[in-house]
Amino acid sequence: MSALKLTLLQTRTYWHDPAANRAHFESLLAQLADPGDLVVLPEMFTTGFTMDSAAQAEPVDGTTSRWLQDLAVRYRTTLCGSVVIRDGSAHYNRLLWAGPDRSLQHYDKRHRFRMAGEHEHYAAGTTRQVFTVNGVRVCPLICYDLRFPVWSRNLDDYDLLLYVANWPAARRLAWQRLLPARAVENISYVAAVNVIGIDGNGVTYAGGSGVWGPSGAALAQAGAAECSLQLTLDLGALQRDRAAFPAHLDRDGFSLHTDSGSIVGTQDPTECS
Repeated sequence: MSALKLTLLQTRTYWHDPAANRAHFESLLAQLADPGDLVVLPEMFTTGFTMDSAAQAEPVDGTTSRWLQDLAVRYRTTLCGSVVIRDGSAHYNRLLWAGPDRSLQHYDKRHRFRMAGEHEHYAAGTTRQVFTVNGVRVCPLICYDLRFPVWSRNLDDYDLLLYVANWPAARRLAWQRLLPARAVENISYVAAVNVIGIDGNGVTYAGGSGVWGPSGAALAQAGAAECSLQLTLDLGALQRDRAAFPAHLDRDGFSLHTDSGSIVGTQDPTECS
């Protein structure tokens, strides 16, 4: 059966300083004896959680995109994390997914954190993505997406639900409750990487990155210090759990729509009325 060696890099970020952040994450990678199959960096890892999208955005093929591709090739791994990206006339909180073959895919954050004004500075993504590493299907989402279980609903299309975040310490209880809940309801692994420290807006972050199994039990969990959290996920064990407790066979069906009314995803459409 397939297995995935996962590395979560929990650390502080330097406010509005992409070069310093790239250097810092590159040094963390260099310290790993084996980065594994998938290395996960936090949300907006080059800038911190900024609303200054116009000034901080990089082009689609910008410095950070090429840097991720170079590291993926060098370490023979897949790297991901979100970056402020300008695509056409819009700005996105975009998760970049760089493979060891220099491929570059992306997921745009669907749910923008309106309490910080993110919906005023970034366009919303419209498509949920699933990428595959070592035969393990990974659905990457970003921070505030965690609060919306419809968007993360497992359609039998992923094995690992992955979140990158800047989740404040003031709301750590929601983080601690929702992540294992997503694992249970989707009968999947869930992994999440958060930041630590205080950002340029004075917001405090307390880490809490981790990995949860389909029972909701924590398989690995970080505190509030900088760390590289590593764990190998066993796809065979997950498949046995699903076979032993196939609650997904009793799920309800429904369709998803954008504000404009166009369908962006369908969940068991034959069951919908």
